[in-house]
Amino acid sequence: MITLTSAPVAPLLNRLFAEAENTEVPALAEFAALPVAERGRILSSKTDYKQIYASLKDAAIPVSRETGLLLYLLARNAKARVIVEFGTSFGISTVHLAAALRDNGGGQLITTEFEPSKAQRARDNLSAAGLLDLVEIREGDALETLRTNLPEQIDLLLLDGAKGLYFDVLRLVEDRLRPGALIIADNADYCPEYVALVRTSEGYLSVPVADDVELSMKRD
Repeated sequence: MITLTSAPVAPLLNRLFAEAENTEVPALAEFAALPVAERGRILSSKTDYKQIYASLKDAAIPVSRETGLLLYLLARNAKARVIVEFGTSFGISTVHLAAALRDNGGGQLITTEFEPSKAQRARDNLSAAGLLDLVEIREGDALETLRTNLPEQIDLLLLDGAKGLYFDVLRLVEDRLRPGALIIADNADYCPEYVALVRTSEGYLSVPVADDVELSMKRD
């Protein structure tokens, strides 16, 4: 049995994706109406993200269905047992990763979310998926929540929170990334210093996937 395509996970994800697509969130519409340059400035900022993400607390802003499946496939293929996620939101990407852990025989997923109400939504969704036992949700700024008490070795890192912090979050956890560990960054182009690091550093191999995902591997 594949957890991702079986009940209760598959129908739950179908419902969550449908809700995200069909629910109107005024703050999200207002943000989308901003000039492209202003949206880019906010998304790339290391400070303004707190205000904008607080205003978007009712918006799921999930990964796409295709990216969710990619996360599952990568985690399965890597035989990941320890995963760290930056940016939980309603837990859609978290469910994909936790399903991979379940099918890999178990493990630990540490995810961090800035907005408390979103963290609670994620707990509820993970509980409904039967995957909460695999997940630790840390509430608060990832630059603090991921600073301590990390596992000795991390197999996979997902970056899908405030884009401007991708570089800082990677630097925070990279000494725990095992050789061959995968790093998936959604909308990485909003953090040029992150993209420059993974594409030019001798420590990583990296390639853009589709239009909005950067897939990297920690070298030996």
